[in-house]
Amino acid sequence: MKKYTIAAVHGDGIGSEIIPPGIAVLQKAADQIDFALEVDEFDWGAGYYKKHGDFMPDDGLERLGRYDAIYFGAVGLPDVDDTLPAMMYTFKVRTHFKQYVNLRPVQLLPGIASPLRNKGLDDIDFVIIRENNEGEFVQNGKIIHPDEPHGLATDTSVFTRKGIEQVAHYAFRLARKRNNKVTNVTKSNTLINTLAYWDRVIAEVAAQYSDVEYNQMYVDNASATFVLRPEVFDVILTTNMIGDILSDLGGSIMGSLGLGPSGNINPEKDYPSMFEPIHGSAPDIAGQNIANPIGTIWSGALMLDHLGEEKAANAIVKAIQQTTRSGIKTGDLGGSAKTNEVAEQIIKNMDQQ
Repeated sequence: MKKYTIAAVHGDGIGSEIIPPGIAVLQKAADQIDFALEVDEFDWGAGYYKKHGDFMPDDGLERLGRYDAIYFGAVGLPDVDDTLPAMMYTFKVRTHFKQYVNLRPVQLLPGIASPLRNKGLDDIDFVIIRENNEGEFVQNGKIIHPDEPHGLATDTSVFTRKGIEQVAHYAFRLARKRNNKVTNVTKSNTLINTLAYWDRVIAEVAAQYSDVEYNQMYVDNASATFVLRPEVFDVILTTNMIGDILSDLGGSIMGSLGLGPSGNINPEKDYPSMFEPIHGSAPDIAGQNIANPIGTIWSGALMLDHLGEEKAANAIVKAIQQTTRSGIKTGDLGGSAKTNEVAEQIIKNMDQQ
């Protein structure tokens, strides 16, 4: 029997409410498909920072590196500097483990009405591939004399040929498994160095995939198209910051950020990949058992798919679809179901497959 080791990092806020039911669904899938999951749970995050001065122990990355994958909730608290979670946990993990692909499916689920009028299941079904280690989020900048009249702040984007090529190849290979279409979302008409180079390198990669339709779209146009004609998209390839913004818009047109899954992926599997819902830690609703667990559970399905357990991943997604189709929804979707009730129904639906 195959066995996978998983590091489950709860994080903060609702993290401790959505990760445990996510683990229960994963264990159900493992039992059904006949593989084993060994899960170790960690309380790292902003709460840990308040006690220890860091978001993880000094050997945290070394410990995470021993696992096959990382299952992550959400991080951040109102009384902790909002610049710290990315710097001291999220970006740290993504960079150290070379998780250069951020994968975020945008798919309308049965039984959920999109806020987009007259758009249905066939219209909202695409994937955002976001470059995850470079671009605008490398934190390559400085603040000089902040309190003086001549105060100055800089942030410098970094784009390398290798970084662009490797995420572009991933996007085109993914498109071959879907509908053979890649849209490069860029802003090279104003960022005439970094994103012009981004466009140039992606076009060179596109030439190697003659069977895949390739288009380029500026981000302002893409944002409007998300709302007006989402059906034109299949695989979106974009930069770190643009992808961060567009994926929240994608979650919104699905009906709720609580539905959105994501994977921070090292495609070569030289290092563990990390899977997390796209929403935040939502401390304002923590402890009430009302958080939507679907984004977390769906992220678990992405994790199993990455590990090679495609059948188990598909079973979870199908059970999620059956659950939303039956009208069982949390408050963010206009329903009254509790966090645990949604997860329990997903497990029941897996039993009936």
